[in-house]
Amino acid sequence: MIDTSIAFIDLAAQQRRLGTRLDQAIGRVLAHGAYILGPEVAELEGQLAAFCNAAHCVTCANGTDALQLVMMAEGVGPGEAVFVPAFTFVATTEVVPPTGATPLFVDVGEDNFNMDPASLEAGILEARRLGLTPRMVIAVDLFGHPADYDAIRDICTREGMTLVDDAAQSFGAAYKGRRIGALADYTTTSFFPAKPLGCYGDGGAVFTEDSVKAGLLRSLRFHGKGGDKYDNVRIGLNSRLDTLQAAILIEKLAIFEDELAARQTVAARYAAALQGLNTVTAPRVDEGCTSTWAQYTLLVRGRDALAAACKAKGVPTAVYYPIPLNRQTGYAMHPTVPGGVPVADRLAAQVLSLPMHPYLDRDQIAMITDAVRAAA
Repeated sequence: MIDTSIAFIDLAAQQRRLGTRLDQAIGRVLAHGAYILGPEVAELEGQLAAFCNAAHCVTCANGTDALQLVMMAEGVGPGEAVFVPAFTFVATTEVVPPTGATPLFVDVGEDNFNMDPASLEAGILEARRLGLTPRMVIAVDLFGHPADYDAIRDICTREGMTLVDDAAQSFGAAYKGRRIGALADYTTTSFFPAKPLGCYGDGGAVFTEDSVKAGLLRSLRFHGKGGDKYDNVRIGLNSRLDTLQAAILIEKLAIFEDELAARQTVAARYAAALQGLNTVTAPRVDEGCTSTWAQYTLLVRGRDALAAACKAKGVPTAVYYPIPLNRQTGYAMHPTVPGGVPVADRLAAQVLSLPMHPYLDRDQIAMITDAVRAAA
């Protein structure tokens, strides 16, 4: 009989661990009734900022809005280029065209799946050739692994560009001893339920070291309000994190360090079991970095066959992401770095993610890796 007990992401196990703490947290919100920007929202923002040693945290309704709020805060607009990796989820780039700015797609590195600084340099030259002003870089920490922030920061400083860390998958990771959250001019993250730190709906946040920008973000998320909610001093959004979601995230943050350590253990067991396979390459972590392992993503020659073999043995898999952004219908009209994005193309054809969450036990990991090894 096929064992179907392995969950790709097991939120139910986390709920069992938290037990009545979730009910009590929700009950407190129901009791005080401040469902919008209640006290738990400010409490969560303080805890999140302290967790990653950022000066300011501004929560919002979702991770895409977090990016959009940054676009608005920076006044990004027509005639400007925003550089994004071609291999990521669409939210990274979909916030750019509505501003009138132009997204320009650059390639990624094969080792960590993140923006390639050399491709970014080529993209800057292409932007200038097209008559665009290089304005912003959105570096993505794909699958939970930090991008190369030293190299990308140097380029941004030289070119006078704003650096944004899209940390939708990497909150909790570290780069050269520093937690994700204070490495860029802005860091955005998502609390979508499947993220390493997720709520039970949508949620997001922006981190910044600039108190003026933090105040601007707080205004923008609340219709652009000034001193009073009926004094709207700028065009904004309605993008506030619900108090119920903040209460849930406070409880989840209390066990987050534990869960990050468990994810490292799962990743280490995967790596040990998947050594020496000819058609499968396990992910690696750059020196001085840690990953949240939002996804554990293999490179597989013959991906479809391996995925089918795993499915037959009760092991779920997923593909993140099958089509680079520059090839997607809604974005194909935007410029790509000269020479294209060959690494992104290759990754899109080979990536396959295995189940990853803190509650995978040894037997489940053995079942998963045995299925992979048998088909590799």
